[in-house]
Amino acid sequence: MATDTSAARTRAEANFRKEERAKDGAKAMMEYQAQNAAMREKTAKLRALRLAKEAEEAKEVERKAAEKKPAGRKS
Repeated sequence: MATDTSAARTRAEANFRKEERAKDGAKAMMEYQAQNAAMREKTAKLRALRLAKEAEEAKEVERKAAEKKPAGRKS
């Protein structure tokens, strides 16, 4: 009878450890997905800022080119 109790306890502990690993795995996956989502959002924001900056720089180059080119002069 003592061995039955010991075996039952061993099985119960093994099941408990298995459940804990499953919970830890699910928690780790949620954290991983949250980090990936945050990274994608940050990347999208930085990309938008970069594109806006590049567009502004292109406008500035065009403006400077237009200023250098005298209006109304014929060669």
